[in-house]
Amino acid sequence: MEQERTYVCIDLKSFYASVECVARGLDPMTTKLVVADPTRSEMTICLAVSPAMKAAGVRNRCRLHEIPKGMEFITARPRMKTYMQVSADIYATYLRYVSPDDIHPYSIDECFIDATPYMELYAMGARSFADALRAAVKAETGIPATAGIGPNLYLCKIAMDIWAKRIPADKNGVRIATLTEKSYRHNLWDHRPLTDFWRIGRGYAKRVEAEGLC
Repeated sequence: MEQERTYVCIDLKSFYASVECVARGLDPMTTKLVVADPTRSEMTICLAVSPAMKAAGVRNRCRLHEIPKGMEFITARPRMKTYMQVSADIYATYLRYVSPDDIHPYSIDECFIDATPYMELYAMGARSFADALRAAVKAETGIPATAGIGPNLYLCKIAMDIWAKRIPADKNGVRIATLTEKSYRHNLWDHRPLTDFWRIGRGYAKRVEAEGLC
């Protein structure tokens, strides 16, 4: 019988904004910062906003003119070469713990890791293993991260994207969420909007709803 696998999805929180905060010696979780080029007018889109900006009600990828008047924040011009280098540095951190065969990069700030063989190797549960990777990234680069755990790529991604936002943070402010097939059905079967789910766009969501499938 094939061994049940455990996957971890790790996402670097507000990655571009976090990189800019760290470069300035500032805490990414408490600093109000947006990544945008103000020379392109107030209509320019913010490529990223820091967690503190999100907590203040500023949505990701807003336009500069949509940020509430009177709110004090730092504007950082985008530096893609820098973000790619920091992403590569973080990948190198993962490689100290995990074989490249078990890492599946998804984007510049997100990856999937097959944690199955490493829980026994390091004598850790899935959450402890995910937290160890997250903590190593934070210690070495200053970039905060969150994680999701599940028996397949889809469930660990949904655990991170949706379920983690419903659970309380631990004493360090970290959210690492776990989903199984059973807990997914129990907790998220009625979740709306459908566009919160991985790879469900507005068009597909409308078609599903029109067919009465949700």
